[in-house]
Amino acid sequence: MPKPTISACAPLPGIEVRHSDIHGLGVFALVNLPKGRSVGTYDGRRYTARQIAKVSWNEKLTYLFGLSDGTTIDGGEGGNATRHLNHACAPNCEATEEEDEKGRLTVCIVTLKRVRAGQELFIDYALTADASASPADYACFCGAASCRGTMLGLSAPGAG
Repeated sequence: MPKPTISACAPLPGIEVRHSDIHGLGVFALVNLPKGRSVGTYDGRRYTARQIAKVSWNEKLTYLFGLSDGTTIDGGEGGNATRHLNHACAPNCEATEEEDEKGRLTVCIVTLKRVRAGQELFIDYALTADASASPADYACFCGAASCRGTMLGLSAPGAG
């Protein structure tokens, strides 16, 4: 992963959370968004690697986002609208790590291409799992022509 950059990843007022045909709730653009537009940061409670190992999670629904420094953000606790971004194998947004003014890593959601008002915003979860996990346990329903059938990343055991 390239070295994070320092920038202001300001939240965008042009998004809303509502029912998604893909899964549960989703994040939708209220206005046209150009390529490279910040949608906002992925916020929530932060855990160190040691703390996260001690927590028992509901495996069916989590809002966890792992960072390259070993910390994890739990968007389900103190998070914002970005926690409702759904997965797609051909996403229109990406999550990038950046440093805030205090030098702490943050996750900024940025559009990969133009998004029209009314469209749902997606990221590729690229989940990781242990070798005993089946890709079917992480089924993808994005419907993209390039759908790999799982939310696991291509480097995950058994993915793709």
